[in-house]
Amino acid sequence: MVDGTGAPKAHALVEGSRRVVDSGWFGVVVFSVIMANAAVLGVETYSGVVEDWHTELKALEHGFLAIFTAEILLRMVAHGDRPWDFFRDPWNLFDVAVVALAFLPVTRENATVLRLLRLARVLRAARFLPQIRVVITAIGKSLPGTLSFLLVGTLLLYVYAMVGWVFFADDDPEHYGSIGRAVLTLFLLITLDGLGDAVRAGLEISRWTIVYFASFVLLGSFVLVNLLIGVVINSLEEARAMEEADQAEPPGPAPIGPTPEPLRERIAAARQALDDLEADLGTTPSGCRCQVPADEEEGRRARVPGG
Repeated sequence: MVDGTGAPKAHALVEGSRRVVDSGWFGVVVFSVIMANAAVLGVETYSGVVEDWHTELKALEHGFLAIFTAEILLRMVAHGDRPWDFFRDPWNLFDVAVVALAFLPVTRENATVLRLLRLARVLRAARFLPQIRVVITAIGKSLPGTLSFLLVGTLLLYVYAMVGWVFFADDDPEHYGSIGRAVLTLFLLITLDGLGDAVRAGLEISRWTIVYFASFVLLGSFVLVNLLIGVVINSLEEARAMEEADQAEPPGPAPIGPTPEPLRERIAAARQALDDLEADLGTTPSGCRCQVPADEEEGRRARVPGG
């Protein structure tokens, strides 16, 4: 018997927590609390308000922390039948880290770290805004491609900075007097900021400088930037596909609790049929002989010698 054990109660608690977490009003409430926490952080930047409302602001901070803790615990209970799914979600790990670190004595004694943790709670609003969540996921997935872009861009800047230092250091030491100045100048040129002034200054040195600036702008501003845009767009498509896959309803776990009534009735009927069959077999006389058809009896006698 399942009744009398804790399994049905635990299953009811998990199902109830899951209904609460998946409901629309739960997300609205948590999102509103996150926005209220952000507003209080902004208010605390005014020293006069902090001096006048220090006790009330401290109480609000404890209230926010209690609400966020209850939210995390409720999400954990909602994953009680599959806890590994809870810790598999990076957003859940981020939420747990932000809330749990606020309880550490070292963190609570450091006002700067505590303010940064409270500020990190604002980022949790992305959980309830799917579009922002997709963008943040795309940024994370684009990091490998972005690192490759940075390596190629650094190599390009270094090569062109060295060429600029060789040819322009004597005539334009303010912009190309050292490798550092040359890299900074070319980095600003990637954004096309001051390109006209740089080209005019280069033409005063030599007309061949147009080749230098044109090739650098072509490679740096157009090729590299478009390459970065392609990496981000590809990561954005992958992140959107992941978001759509996560929003798909996963198959529910096997029900925990008493067997449904229709199934129990079928099992009982099958057992009754087996009992009736055993009873019929038990009432058959053990010494009775089954009647064999005449043609089969004659065939058997013909096969037996002397039959």
